[in-house]
Amino acid sequence: MTNATYIPGVCNIGPAEIRRRRTSGIGGAVATAAVVAATVLTGAPKPVRLLAVLPAAAAASGFIQAATHFCAGFGMRGVFNFGDTGSTDTVEQAEFRAEDQAKAKRILAASLAIGAGVGGATLLLP
Repeated sequence: MTNATYIPGVCNIGPAEIRRRRTSGIGGAVATAAVVAATVLTGAPKPVRLLAVLPAAAAASGFIQAATHFCAGFGMRGVFNFGDTGSTDTVEQAEFRAEDQAKAKRILAASLAIGAGVGGATLLLP
């Protein structure tokens, strides 16, 4: 997708915001690896490994938002941005805001599911 315009429920961020989400995903992935490594290498009790759920969900969220060109936070707030990071425009139409909120909830659910899957997988490690 190379859209550079707002499409309700499909695309609400441009290149600068996409880079921000990708960077967030990378940071979350690094944090996940650090949590898993620290808990496994120190012999922490297996339930402590579930702490990996949080950074894994954050990583998934960043990567999903970058890939779909859609910011879940913006979608929930009814805004979009195709300029520099930090500025937003308001989505005026109620039906467009509803589409954006539905997409944002799907991203959140997918991110949490991925985080839970990663956390569950840590329990299988020796």
